[in-house]
Amino acid sequence: MSDHSQAFLNLVNDARSRVREIHAREVAAELASVKNAKLIDVREESEFAAGHIKGAEHLGKGVIERDIEARHPDKSTPLYLYCGGGFRSALAADNLKKMGYDKVVNIDGGWRELKELMPVE
Repeated sequence: MSDHSQAFLNLVNDARSRVREIHAREVAAELASVKNAKLIDVREESEFAAGHIKGAEHLGKGVIERDIEARHPDKSTPLYLYCGGGFRSALAADNLKKMGYDKVVNIDGGWRELKELMPVE
């Protein structure tokens, strides 16, 4: 059973209905095959500092909507978002789609699974 509230899970599931999602085990191959793909960690700064996927860029969920256009002005840039498990990143991905980013992907499994599959820093 999840330790998340039902209201939060409902919000996440609503966001997921509008966002492309891939599983963590698919990420390495997809990043290797998609030109100009960016891997973005939306966790808190302290989580990122404690460990993250090698080459990931940190843009926390609290500031991603504010800062994304300065970092990635081209809204066709493929953006792959992860958090701890795929919930916060789904919410962030949904917002980026609403802002006009058309190649946003949520990574289901997030850091919890990616750290076992890809190099970490």
